[in-house]
Formats: sequence, structure tokens, C-alpha cells
Amino acid sequence: MNRAAPTLAALLLGALLAACDLPQDTRTQPTTTQTAPAPTRPAPTTARDPHSGLRWITARDLPREGQTVLRQISEGGPFRYGKDGSTFGNRERLLPRQNSGYYREYTVPTPGENDRGARRLVCGGQPRTSTADCYYTADHYASFRRVQP
Repeated sequence: MNRAAPTLAALLLGALLAACDLPQDTRTQPTTTQTAPAPTRPAPTTARDPHSGLRWITARDLPREGQTVLRQISEGGPFRYGKDGSTFGNRERLLPRQNSGYYREYTVPTPGENDRGARRLVCGGQPRTSTADCYYTADHYASFRRVQP
């Protein structure tokens, strides 16, 4: 067996590995054009609404009853409860500040509850049928999620 052959192979392998660590000469590299990533909608489970700072929720991720109420809002009613469509004061200050009367609240019925329950949709803006600025709470205004328009 020739001892020179393994040594030569080891030298060649060492030289090859060393060449991998050398800085590359950028003058010989082809130039690539940087392109901006395509705009995407924020992921509702991780991204936050930049205006309110609240997490997103998609309409399809609302409870079924919430999806129904959102549709009723866009159609102008009818609503199940007399307080639906009344002014929401935002006393908790969890929603972006707006002029008095901007926000309106709507009950999202909770199956098995005998009263209005804790779930609400709060929407703002004009016309009253606009659902572009809506928020969902499942805990009677203790927290909100922005409904993705």
C-alpha cells in the first residue's frame, strides 16, 4: 500500500475546505437586484394592528354568532337586543381615541346564556353599516381584538 496516496488526498481535502472559508471576490460575482417583498395581510394570530396595537382576528375566526352580527351590522340590522347600535364610551381606553359617539356596541349572543352575555362587537365610523373599524371582546371590554377588514 502506498502511504503517499492517503497523504495527498488529505492535503487536497484540506485545501478544498480551506478555500471554502476564503472571502469571495465580489467583483466576479453576478449582481442581483433586490426587490421588496410582496405586501401581505398581517397574520391575525401574531401580527398587531399598527393603529390600535391590538392583535388581529379575522371575521372567519369570530364565533359563528359574531360572524352573523358582523353581517347584520353591514346590512343595517335587524338586531336582537335593544342596546345594539348604542354608543360605546371606550371608558376602558383600550380602543384608539375617537370623538364621543364614534363607537357603537353590538351583542354577540352566547349560546346557553339567558342574558346578553359578555361578548360584543364594537364598530366605529360612518356610515353606521361600516365594518372597517371593528373590535371583538369575549370578556365584556376587558380585552379586545381588531377585526381584520
